[in-house]
Amino acid sequence: MLLNVQDLNVYYGAIHALQGISFNVNQGEIVTLIGANGAGKSTILRTVSGLLRPRRGAVSFKDQDITTMPAENIVRLGISHVPEGRKIFAPLTVQENLEMGAYTRADKAEIAQNLQRVFQSFSRLKERVNQLGGTLSGGEQQMLAVGRALMAKPTLLLLDEPSMGLSPILVEEIFRIIQEINQQGTSILLVEQNAFMALQVAHRAYVLETGRIVLEGNAAELQKHPKVRAAYLGDTE
Repeated sequence: MLLNVQDLNVYYGAIHALQGISFNVNQGEIVTLIGANGAGKSTILRTVSGLLRPRRGAVSFKDQDITTMPAENIVRLGISHVPEGRKIFAPLTVQENLEMGAYTRADKAEIAQNLQRVFQSFSRLKERVNQLGGTLSGGEQQMLAVGRALMAKPTLLLLDEPSMGLSPILVEEIFRIIQEINQQGTSILLVEQNAFMALQVAHRAYVLETGRIVLEGNAAELQKHPKVRAAYLGDTE
């Protein structure tokens, strides 16, 4: 088991945002978390990556307890987080943004190889290598955010709403790249409002409602579940 989350309880002040969340991600999997706004999906990713501290519960990665580990050490262990809203460095060039993703690494030759791999996956970034991040389109900024995370050479990639605000064509491209990244050996924990696309690419899924997991299972099977179809896939029958 690559990532194991047990009985996670997270609060924002008096608000009990995560209420006993338990789930896991195995090596080589794409696992998706789906649910409405406010269900707690982003809070889970922020807790796993060390940006939030749980009041109760535990997070382990490669059998190591990372529950209270500083975020930068979690990156060094092999978890990269692509946050909602991209959060690229707007005043920096594409090249500089990508180099920032490798700040925990010292292996310059391998960093250069990783940079070329990112350019192979995201050819648009190579075309705009000297362009300022803030001048890129929304889709290009999303590609840059994912590319920057990949520069840390993660074993587990946390993706928060990668398709948000993108055109249908770009959504297809982003999800194609997500599958490609996974096929190259990176496990993925995906938070996504577009439940249809998320369930298409994921191996397993967890459905959240107001801070709790209410359904879990094989992604293909959950696509057929009446509750999932009614709430997230637009099935009105």
